[in-house]
Amino acid sequence: MSLETELWERASGNCELCGADKDLTLHSVNSDEATSVDNAVLTCGTCSSQINGIADLTFDHWRCLNDSAWSQTPAVQVIAWRMLNRLSDEAWARDLLDMLYLDDETLELAKAGSAQASSVPDDETVVHKDTNGSVLATGDTVTLIKDLKVKGAGFTAKRGTAVRNISLVHDNADHIEGRVNDQRIVILTEFVKKA
Repeated sequence: MSLETELWERASGNCELCGADKDLTLHSVNSDEATSVDNAVLTCGTCSSQINGIADLTFDHWRCLNDSAWSQTPAVQVIAWRMLNRLSDEAWARDLLDMLYLDDETLELAKAGSAQASSVPDDETVVHKDTNGSVLATGDTVTLIKDLKVKGAGFTAKRGTAVRNISLVHDNADHIEGRVNDQRIVILTEFVKKA
């Protein structure tokens, strides 16, 4: 059985991200060429062109990730995680990313591809570092190093609290975002250490 046939069968003839049934193509997860169904996803033309940066992101189109992010297929989870990170300016995407769980191996694969996609040199790249100088990345887990009063939320985030699946504030190296006590808050990088 060919790779495309296996993929088509797994996906039931629909885009594995948005469910469309037309203009379907094979999308490789971690290289230029897919070698097995484990590192490929069946996508429609709309998803594929936006994933590859050929077309501008259509934020409403990607609300389909509310369903497909929960797929049991690791390749689909990887693409969903990467797209949610690209859409992290949208509140719904950040919230979904906060809830999404990927096993360690799948998360490493997602981060590796995400790093390759953003490896274009940029003199204006903002680098986020924790209190010890370790570079932080989207999806990392950090620990608070002191009690922090959360303005407007009426609680104190306690020292030692783990903040999982952080997102970076792209225009400010001193700020990250994360969820504490079920509330999304902005945290200064000087008060966290990478787990």
